[in-house]
Amino acid sequence: MVDILHRIGVKDSSPDKVYNALTTLDGLSGWWASDTTGSVEVGGVIEFRFEPGGFDMQVAELKPAERVLWQVVDGPAEWIGTTVNWEIKQEGEYTIVLFSHVGWKEPVEFMHHCSTKWAVFLMSLKSLLESGTGNPEPRDVKISNWH
Repeated sequence: MVDILHRIGVKDSSPDKVYNALTTLDGLSGWWASDTTGSVEVGGVIEFRFEPGGFDMQVAELKPAERVLWQVVDGPAEWIGTTVNWEIKQEGEYTIVLFSHVGWKEPVEFMHHCSTKWAVFLMSLKSLLESGTGNPEPRDVKISNWH
Protein backbone atom coordinates (compact mmCIF):
# COMPACT_ATOMS: atom_id res chain seq x y z
CA MET A 1 0.00 0.00 0.00
CA VAL A 2 1.08 3.57 -0.67
CA ASP A 3 0.11 6.88 0.90
CA ILE A 4 -0.17 10.59 0.09
CA LEU A 5 1.54 12.76 2.73
CA HIS A 6 1.63 16.56 3.04
CA ARG A 7 2.54 19.15 5.71
CA ILE A 8 1.51 22.80 5.91
CA GLY A 9 2.05 25.52 8.50
CA VAL A 10 -0.69 28.08 9.08
CA LYS A 11 0.70 31.33 10.47
CA ASP A 12 -1.08 33.15 13.30
CA SER A 13 -3.82 30.55 13.57
CA SER A 14 -4.64 27.98 16.24
CA PRO A 15 -5.38 24.28 16.41
CA ASP A 16 -9.00 25.18 17.26
CA LYS A 17 -9.40 27.28 14.08
CA VAL A 18 -7.89 24.54 11.90
CA TYR A 19 -10.08 21.93 13.58
CA ASN A 20 -13.20 24.05 12.89
CA ALA A 21 -12.23 24.37 9.21
CA LEU A 22 -12.05 20.56 9.04
CA THR A 23 -15.17 19.74 11.05
CA THR A 24 -17.89 22.19 10.02
CA LEU A 25 -19.79 22.36 6.73
CA ASP A 26 -19.01 26.09 6.43
CA GLY A 27 -15.33 25.43 7.05
CA LEU A 28 -15.08 22.55 4.58
CA SER A 29 -16.97 24.43 1.86
CA GLY A 30 -14.65 27.39 2.41
CA TRP A 31 -11.50 25.59 1.27
CA TRP A 32 -12.31 22.22 -0.39
CA ALA A 33 -15.68 21.82 -2.12
CA SER A 34 -18.25 24.60 -2.25
CA ASP A 35 -20.92 21.89 -2.55
CA THR A 36 -20.47 20.13 0.82
CA THR A 37 -23.36 18.58 2.75
CA GLY A 38 -23.97 15.85 5.31
CA SER A 39 -23.25 15.10 8.94
CA VAL A 40 -19.93 16.14 10.49
CA GLU A 41 -20.42 14.10 13.69
CA VAL A 42 -18.60 10.81 14.39
CA GLY A 43 -20.39 8.13 12.36
CA GLY A 44 -21.89 10.72 10.02
CA VAL A 45 -21.14 10.97 6.31
CA ILE A 46 -19.94 14.17 4.64
CA GLU A 47 -20.68 14.47 0.91
CA PHE A 48 -18.21 16.50 -1.17
CA ARG A 49 -19.33 17.24 -4.75
CA PHE A 50 -17.03 18.44 -7.53
CA GLU A 51 -17.56 19.14 -11.23
CA PRO A 52 -16.30 15.69 -12.32
CA GLY A 53 -17.83 13.73 -9.39
CA GLY A 54 -17.50 13.49 -5.64
CA PHE A 55 -16.52 11.68 -2.48
CA ASP A 56 -18.38 10.56 0.63
CA MET A 57 -16.37 10.46 3.85
CA GLN A 58 -17.57 8.82 7.04
CA VAL A 59 -16.30 10.66 10.09
CA ALA A 60 -14.38 7.99 12.02
CA GLU A 61 -12.73 10.03 14.77
CA LEU A 62 -12.70 13.57 16.13
CA LYS A 63 -10.23 14.83 18.76
CA PRO A 64 -10.84 18.57 19.14
CA ALA A 65 -7.84 20.66 18.06
CA GLU A 66 -5.76 17.48 17.53
CA ARG A 67 -7.08 15.01 14.97
CA VAL A 68 -9.75 14.37 12.34
CA LEU A 69 -10.10 10.97 10.66
CA TRP A 70 -12.34 10.08 7.71
CA GLN A 71 -13.02 6.75 5.96
CA VAL A 72 -13.83 7.01 2.27
CA VAL A 73 -17.13 5.18 1.73
CA ASP A 74 -18.03 6.34 -1.79
CA GLY A 75 -16.28 7.90 -4.77
CA PRO A 76 -13.72 6.69 -7.30
CA ALA A 77 -12.80 3.02 -6.91
CA GLU A 78 -9.22 3.92 -5.97
CA TRP A 79 -10.49 5.93 -2.97
CA ILE A 80 -12.98 3.42 -1.53
CA GLY A 81 -11.60 2.02 1.72
CA THR A 82 -8.81 4.58 2.03
CA THR A 83 -8.46 6.83 5.07
CA VAL A 84 -7.91 10.58 5.26
CA ASN A 85 -6.15 11.71 8.44
CA TRP A 86 -5.50 15.23 9.73
CA GLU A 87 -3.09 15.72 12.66
CA ILE A 88 -2.98 19.24 14.13
CA LYS A 89 -0.35 20.74 16.45
CA GLN A 90 1.06 24.12 17.43
CA GLU A 91 4.71 25.02 16.77
CA GLY A 92 5.44 28.60 17.78
CA GLU A 93 3.44 31.02 15.62
CA TYR A 94 2.41 28.23 13.21
CA THR A 95 -0.32 25.64 13.45
CA ILE A 96 1.01 22.54 11.70
CA VAL A 97 -1.29 20.26 9.73
CA LEU A 98 0.05 16.80 8.94
CA PHE A 99 -2.16 15.34 6.24
CA SER A 100 -2.22 11.72 5.08
CA HIS A 101 -4.43 9.88 2.61
CA VAL A 102 -3.55 6.26 3.33
CA GLY A 103 -4.37 2.83 2.03
CA TRP A 104 -4.00 3.24 -1.74
CA LYS A 105 -3.54 -0.22 -3.26
CA GLU A 106 -0.97 0.97 -5.81
CA PRO A 107 0.52 4.24 -7.13
CA VAL A 108 -1.67 4.56 -10.22
CA GLU A 109 -1.66 7.72 -12.35
CA PHE A 110 -4.84 8.94 -10.63
CA MET A 111 -2.94 8.90 -7.31
CA HIS A 112 -0.36 11.30 -8.78
CA HIS A 113 -3.20 13.62 -9.75
CA CYS A 114 -4.85 13.35 -6.33
CA SER A 115 -1.59 14.08 -4.52
CA THR A 116 -1.22 17.34 -6.45
CA LYS A 117 -4.88 18.26 -5.90
CA TRP A 118 -4.58 17.60 -2.16
CA ALA A 119 -1.65 20.03 -2.15
CA VAL A 120 -3.76 22.61 -4.01
CA PHE A 121 -6.58 22.25 -1.49
CA LEU A 122 -4.22 22.31 1.51
CA MET A 123 -2.96 25.66 0.23
CA SER A 124 -6.61 26.72 -0.03
CA LEU A 125 -7.08 25.71 3.64
CA LYS A 126 -3.99 27.74 4.57
CA SER A 127 -5.32 30.74 2.61
CA LEU A 128 -8.75 30.50 4.24
CA LEU A 129 -7.23 30.48 7.72
CA GLU A 130 -4.63 33.19 7.08
CA SER A 131 -6.64 35.60 4.92
CA GLY A 132 -10.28 34.60 5.36
CA THR A 133 -10.62 33.49 1.72
CA GLY A 134 -9.99 29.99 0.40
CA ASN A 135 -10.19 28.63 -3.14
CA PRO A 136 -12.60 25.71 -2.97
CA GLU A 137 -13.84 23.92 -6.06
CA PRO A 138 -14.90 25.39 -8.49
CA ARG A 139 -12.43 28.26 -7.83
CA ASP A 140 -9.46 25.91 -7.29
CA VAL A 141 -6.41 25.63 -9.52
CA LYS A 142 -7.23 23.18 -12.34
CA ILE A 143 -4.25 20.95 -13.09
CA SER A 144 -5.45 18.59 -15.83
CA ASN A 145 -8.44 17.24 -17.69
CA TRP A 146 -9.40 15.52 -14.41
CA HIS A 147 -9.58 19.04 -12.89
